[in-house]
Amino acid sequence: MKKIKTQLPETLWALGLMMAGSTLRKVKSRSWKKQRHFRLLEDGLTIWYKSRWAGKGHSTFSVMDVEAVREGHQSEVMLSIAEEFPAELCFTLVFHGRQGNLDLVADSPEEAQAWIQGVRKLIHKAQTMDEQERQDQWVRDWFQKADKNKDGKMNFKEVKKLLKMMNVEMNEDNALHLFTMADKCESGSLEIEQFVHFYQMLTQRDEVWKVFQDYSGDGERLTLEELETFLRLEQGEGDQSSQHAQQLIQRYEPSETAVKESSMSLEGFQMYLCSQEGSVFNPALLELQQDMNQPLSHYFISSSHNTYLLEDQLRGQSSLEAYIQALKRGCRCVEVDCWDGSDGEPVVYHGHTLTSKILFRDIISTLKEYAFKVSDFPVIVSLENHCGVEQQTVMATHLRQILGEMLLTAPLDGQIPHMLPSPQELRGKILLKAKKIGGLETHLDETLTDEVSDEDETANGDAESPSAEDPPAETTNKKSKLSRELSDLVVYCKSVHFHGFEHARSQAKCYEMSSFSESKAKKLAKDAGSEFIRCNARQLCRTYPSGLRTDSSNYNPQDMWNVGCQIVALNFQTAGLEMDLNDGRFRQNGCCGYVLKPDFMRDADSSFSPDRPEDRPGYKPARLSIQVISAQQLPKVNQKEGSIVDPLVRVEIYGVPQDQTKEETGHINNNGFNPVWNETLNFIVHSPELALVRFVVEDHDKTSRNDFIGQFTLPFTCIQPGYRHIHLLSKDGTAIPPSSVFVNVNVSELT
Repeated sequence: MKKIKTQLPETLWALGLMMAGSTLRKVKSRSWKKQRHFRLLEDGLTIWYKSRWAGKGHSTFSVMDVEAVREGHQSEVMLSIAEEFPAELCFTLVFHGRQGNLDLVADSPEEAQAWIQGVRKLIHKAQTMDEQERQDQWVRDWFQKADKNKDGKMNFKEVKKLLKMMNVEMNEDNALHLFTMADKCESGSLEIEQFVHFYQMLTQRDEVWKVFQDYSGDGERLTLEELETFLRLEQGEGDQSSQHAQQLIQRYEPSETAVKESSMSLEGFQMYLCSQEGSVFNPALLELQQDMNQPLSHYFISSSHNTYLLEDQLRGQSSLEAYIQALKRGCRCVEVDCWDGSDGEPVVYHGHTLTSKILFRDIISTLKEYAFKVSDFPVIVSLENHCGVEQQTVMATHLRQILGEMLLTAPLDGQIPHMLPSPQELRGKILLKAKKIGGLETHLDETLTDEVSDEDETANGDAESPSAEDPPAETTNKKSKLSRELSDLVVYCKSVHFHGFEHARSQAKCYEMSSFSESKAKKLAKDAGSEFIRCNARQLCRTYPSGLRTDSSNYNPQDMWNVGCQIVALNFQTAGLEMDLNDGRFRQNGCCGYVLKPDFMRDADSSFSPDRPEDRPGYKPARLSIQVISAQQLPKVNQKEGSIVDPLVRVEIYGVPQDQTKEETGHINNNGFNPVWNETLNFIVHSPELALVRFVVEDHDKTSRNDFIGQFTLPFTCIQPGYRHIHLLSKDGTAIPPSSVFVNVNVSELT
């Protein structure tokens, strides 16, 4: 094998080895290590593996499901076997979404490198596919699944069965007609290329053709001028339509002749509409484009609660992987619950529960490695401190030694701040949110006591529930001891008890912040929404789920954003509506984890009230009209043979109370392949700057709750008008290509 390596380019050698196959150890724990034979299939994107003793049984996964490859001991499982297997033999495949890692050990460093480099090359290839290549690969994947005897051919009976698997219910005569057209050799079966052609004929979309016909003079192509007219009148592009039209032809038109003539065919038009540029989310707003030079208190900050947990907060596993997953999703505020460890090393878990424990120092090492891979804006470590002074000092030592220059330990300019620094000024810095002895003004005068009043915050953190509080014997003390070394590390995020808005306005410092349970925050929002907004223009505040949510469910973050709360902490490990809203809010601005609040929430004298948005100066409500036209290739939710979905589309608005509303289409019977609705849903949005729009597709059920199929959530201000595709996401927020909904969106001012 080494000889081959010297004769071939690195990548070809690696892919050749992968296709020939390797026996690798699959590792699940220190005691579970089993050999499996892995190989790359001929399609170049599917990895097949089996036990050599398992007969015909095997498993496969697509490289398109793999997010990254980690070398060496970069997972908890790999760290546990570090003494047994050297780092150069080990690698970890990390999957999108909530699928667990695949930890593998090769027999030689060369073999490990072949798989590491090969999979990385294939990931890059998958990520750079255009829409047509992605669609073709999706069809090929289905063909591979259905070709049970692996002869590379499918007769009409097998094709009909495959169409059912793909959620297609269609007229048999029509299917047979298209099958015969694709069977150029008249062999009675289709090879993979012919099947791709058959599928392309099957997926020709009348609704796109009709839009094309409306603007095409000859019905065959769009001239440059006709495409400009479409972009200006339908897509709301105005003056920029001329230059953009030429770019779209260059980018999406498959015919070289048409490109030379500066025209676009129906195929190119459909590829544009299905592309990122044709998405309902304005691609310009996906980039980092907001002002990042305002005080921290002027931003919504993507924030996690109980970050260490992979599951529920009573028995769930605590894991470093949970921190990695949260940071990869753009989270900028993580929570660490610290308790005294039996051997002098602080541990992290959900106190007084059966959740497993991990070392504090390992979490800090993980933060050092992953804090700034997705975003280089500051990370806040929210410390819930239950440790005695001795182990608090150990924590301070770990923070300083492991993080080094990353850790912010003093005000940026050495001055007492009158307002918080900006994300831009704090780039690459990790901030500690915790209790502090005295304030920044005192410079930790030696005469200060090391004691902190218990009224500030229970257990030096967030008082969540009886299970999270200290035992009665400890909480009877009126004072709790705080390590001077740990206190010194708190700069801009000093945790304090909330004494009311009047006190905050007259006495509070900009670097002081309070935490509120969801019920306390909701009560404050209801009783004094405008005051809450004004307070949050000057200071940070954190909200967190009720301690009664033992299943680690979430509250609706929109209620907290409506009053300007910046650190709205959610259980990232729990999929559902609330995390959809969080992902939607932070999808903009480069997914950097910071989103600038609307201007009326950044003013310390603001009179804005979420209950009366119409009273705000500059109030401009918007009309949103969404024509739901069709959907494409929806996934099956019931895997029973012959079961096909009955889809409906619901549009939900989340924002100030007046904007909380939803409308839905009727359902289409037995069609998850190309259902057509042509139904229009209308909304009035009173505070567009705060609103989120969530598109949901469900499988209608008369007798029970509808099944979830897919969703996509985005800020109202990021919507592109015109004919757009909504590319659906699964329940855990990962893409499910090529599933989409085709809509025509109109946004206008309400007059």
